[in-house]
Amino acid sequence: MATTETIEIQVGSEKEMIDLGKLLSPALYKVSIVTLTGDLGAGKTTLVRGILRGRHYRGAVKSPTFTLVEPYELEAQFIYHFDLYRLNDPEELEFMGAREYLHGDGLCLIEWPEKGSGFLPEPDVTVTIKKSAEGRMVTIRFPGDRGKSIADNLMRSLKTEQGVQCR
Repeated sequence: MATTETIEIQVGSEKEMIDLGKLLSPALYKVSIVTLTGDLGAGKTTLVRGILRGRHYRGAVKSPTFTLVEPYELEAQFIYHFDLYRLNDPEELEFMGAREYLHGDGLCLIEWPEKGSGFLPEPDVTVTIKKSAEGRMVTIRFPGDRGKSIADNLMRSLKTEQGVQCR
C-alpha cells in the first residue's frame, strides 16, 4: 500500500520561496505532474520561478494567466507552467492540446488545478501554500511508492539550508 509523505515548511519572504523552489527542483526530475494550490498572491508562481532557477533557467518567469501554459525548453527536460485560473471548463484543456503536455516526458507545474478537475491526471506531488502570520506555510505532499525517497532527499537539502523551518 502506497503512503503519502508530507513536509511543511515556513517561508518568510519571496527570496526564501525562490530558494525553496531551487531546493525542490532536483527532487522533481522523475516527476511528471506537480499541482500548486493557494490563494491569489500566495506565491505559486514565485515557487515555480525557484524551480526553474534550480534548473539554471535565467529568463523571465511570469504567470501564464492569459496563455494558460508557458513552455520552458531546458537541457534536461521540458517544463510546462500552467495557470488554469481563467479556465472556464476543464474541456478547454483538451481543445488546447494539454493531453500531449500532461502525458509526455516534461514536467508540468499546474497552478489552480481544481479548475481542471476531471481532466488532469493524479499529481505526483502536491504543493499547498497558505498565508500565515510569519509569511507562508508550504505543505508538500509526495504520494506513492517513491514519495518517501523524494521527501527524504528534500529534507536533507532543507536541513543544510540556514533559516528554513520544516516539520
